Amino acid sequence: MDTETDLVFQPLEDALDHSERNYNREKIRAAYEYAKELHAGQTRQSGEPYISHPVAVAEIVVGLGLDTDSVCAALLHDTVEDCADKTSLDLISEKFGQNVAMLVDGLTKLVQINVEDKEEANIENIRKMLLAMSKDIRVIFIKLCDRLHNMRTLAAKKEDRRRAIALETMYIYAPLAHRLGINSIKQELENLSLSYLDPIGYSEVKNRIEERYGQSRDLINEAKASIEKRLTESGIHFELNGRIKSIYSLYNKMYNHNKSFDQIYDFYALRIIVDTELECYTALGIIHEMFRSIPGRFKDYISNPKPNMYRSLHTSVMSSSGIPFEVQIRTFEMHRVAEYGIAAHWKYKSGETASESIDEKLQWVSRLFEIEDDTQDPEEFMDAFKIDIFRDEIFVFTPKGDVIVLPQGSTMIDFAYAIHSGVGNKMVGAKLNGMIVPIDREPQTGDIVEILTSSASKGPSRDWLNIVKTGDAKNKIRQWFKKEKRTENIALGKAEIERELHRMGRPYTEEQQNEIVANVARRVGMQDTEDMYNMLGYGGMPLSKIAAKLRDEFDRVVKEPQTEVTADKVKLASPRRVKATGGVIVDGEDGCVTKFARCCNPLPGDPIIGFITRGFGVSIHKIDCPNVLAGQANPEQRDRFINAHWEYGAADSPADVYEALITVVAESSISLLADITSALADMKVSLLGINTQKKGPDTMLVNLTVGCKNIGHYDSIVSRLRGIKSVLSVTRGFGK
Repeated sequence: MDTETDLVFQPLEDALDHSERNYNREKIRAAYEYAKELHAGQTRQSGEPYISHPVAVAEIVVGLGLDTDSVCAALLHDTVEDCADKTSLDLISEKFGQNVAMLVDGLTKLVQINVEDKEEANIENIRKMLLAMSKDIRVIFIKLCDRLHNMRTLAAKKEDRRRAIALETMYIYAPLAHRLGINSIKQELENLSLSYLDPIGYSEVKNRIEERYGQSRDLINEAKASIEKRLTESGIHFELNGRIKSIYSLYNKMYNHNKSFDQIYDFYALRIIVDTELECYTALGIIHEMFRSIPGRFKDYISNPKPNMYRSLHTSVMSSSGIPFEVQIRTFEMHRVAEYGIAAHWKYKSGETASESIDEKLQWVSRLFEIEDDTQDPEEFMDAFKIDIFRDEIFVFTPKGDVIVLPQGSTMIDFAYAIHSGVGNKMVGAKLNGMIVPIDREPQTGDIVEILTSSASKGPSRDWLNIVKTGDAKNKIRQWFKKEKRTENIALGKAEIERELHRMGRPYTEEQQNEIVANVARRVGMQDTEDMYNMLGYGGMPLSKIAAKLRDEFDRVVKEPQTEVTADKVKLASPRRVKATGGVIVDGEDGCVTKFARCCNPLPGDPIIGFITRGFGVSIHKIDCPNVLAGQANPEQRDRFINAHWEYGAADSPADVYEALITVVAESSISLLADITSALADMKVSLLGINTQKKGPDTMLVNLTVGCKNIGHYDSIVSRLRGIKSVLSVTRGFGK
C-alpha cells in the first residue's frame, strides 16, 4: 500500500490489533481497497478524502466487538448509494458474500421513494432501517457507528444541516442506542447533539461540572481511597473507578426536570466492578456501613434488570464531608453489557443468526412491523416508534408475580394486551392493588394489576383505540375488528368517505361516487373498494391519508355545473328524492319527519343512518349504534334502513344545539359537581340534565345531558371535563 493508504488505514489496523477477535484481515483489507477505489476523487465537506469516513466507522465497529462481515459492511456502506455507476449489491455479494451485501443494503438509504413529502420520505428511510434491523441487528449497530462518526465531524456542515442532523440524532439514534443498551454510544451522541442544539446551555452545564468537580476532587478521592481499603480487607477482587454524570444527563435534569445543580445527587459516581453477583451485595453492605445512605436513592437493577439488559446496584450516599455521591456496583460481565448492550452478547451461529436471548430483547422491533402491516399512516408508525423507543418504562406485576414492562402512561387495557390478545379481547374490568378501577387508569411501577375477563364479552370497544397508548395494543384491537367486524367496518368506512364527499360542496351521482372511490382505492394500492372501506372502518388507515386524493378525483370526475342543477337531478346515494329536515338529509322520503334516536344521540360529524319507524317518521342513529347493527342483522328490519347524512359538514354546521350524553367517572369529592358545572358554564355549554350515583367506595358516576353543536364541540367539552383533577374517565353515552 502507498503512504496515504497506510495513514488512512492505520487506525483501523491498530484497532484490529488490539481487539480480542480473530478477524479475517485479508477480507477486511480487500473491502478497504475496493471502497477506496470506488470513492476515489470524492471528498468530505471538511476536505478529507471520503474513504476516511468508512474507515473511521469500521474502527468504531471493531470497538464494539462485531464480526468480520460487519467491519466489511462498514467499509462499503456508502458505495451503493454514492457510487451506483461503479458497483451494485450483486457485485458486492459476488466479491464479499451475501451476508455483507445484505448488511450494506440495510445501511443504504432509499434512493427513489414514492411518497408525497420529505417527512414521509424520512419516515420511509427509518422504516427500512428498522426492517433491516429486525432481520439482522448488526445493521443498526453499524448505523449507530456511522452516525457517531458523522456527529464527531458535524462542524464541517452548514448550520441548518448541523441542527437538522443533531435533532434527528437526539430523537432517533440516541434513544435507539439506549434501547439497545449501548451506553458508550448513547452518551456521546446525546452530548454531541446538545452541543449543536443548545450550545449556550451545553457550555453552562460543562462549566458547572468543571467548577464543582474542582471543588470536590480531593474529598471524592479520599472516599475512593477508604473504599479501596475496606474492599481489599474483605478479600474481594475488584476494580474501582469514578465517572462524572454526562453533560446531557445533567442538562436534562436541570432544564427539563427543574432541578438545581445542588439537587443532583448522582453528579459524581464511583463504580465498583467485582467478580460475582454475591460480591455485589457484599460490597453494597460495606458501602452502607461506611457512609450514610440517602433515603429513596437505592435501586436494584440486578434482580430487576432494565429492558435493555442493564444490570447494576445503585445507591446514593453522603460522605463524611457532606458531599453526596452515587455508588454503582456490578460484575465485570454486567459492566460489559452496560457499555455495549446487546452488542456485548452478540453470538453468531454460522455467521447468520443471533442467539435466542437477543431475539427476545428485540421483540419490540417485530411489534413495530406488526403495526406497519395494519396501518398505512406514517405518522402513526412514528408515534408507535416513539412510544416503544423514547418513553420511560414502568414495571407492573401480575397477581402471580410476573413482571410486565410497559411504556410510562400505559393503561389497564395496554397491560391486558401485553399479557395476551385473548386477555385484552375478553377484558371487562381491572383491579389495581386489589381495588376495581376504570380501565383507562394508568398503573405505576410496583403496582399489581389483575385483568377481569368474561367469556360473554363481545370484544373490545372502538373507543379503546383512543385510550390505549402502546402500538401493540392498538394493533391487536384493530386485528380483532379487522377479523370479526368486516361488515361493520365497511359500513363505517363508506360512511366516512360519503361524509367527506358531501363536504366538497357540489352535487354528484352514484356512478361518479363509485368512480371516485375506485380511483382512490387504486391509488393507495387496493383493487377492491370494500378493502379500503374495511381498512378505514377498523382504523388501519385514517381518512386524512386519502382526503387529498378524494379531492383530486372529485375535482377530476365532478365538473363545476354550468347550469342550475335542481334537487330532483341530484343523486346522493340512491335515485330517489331527498328531503332535509332538522339538519339531516334523508334519501327517498318526501316531507318525512326525522327524530334523533335516544339510544345513541348522533351529533353533526357522526356517520349516520335512518330507520323508517312505523308511523313516527325516520329515526336517525349513529351508523355504529348497537341497535342499528342488530337491526341490520334482522331480515325483517334490514329493508327499513335508509341512507342519511348531515345537511352541513361538522365544521360548518349552523348553530343548532343537539343533546349529547356524557358519563363522568370521578373520585368522590364535595366539590365534584361544582367543578363540573363550573367547567360547563365557562364554555357556555347548556346543562340539560344531570344525575349521579355511587359507583364504588371512593368513586362517583355522573350522567350529563348537555347542549352540543357538533362532534368537534363535543370533543372540546370532553377534553375540558377530563382536565378536572378528580375526574378518572369521560365517555360518550350514559353509564350504569
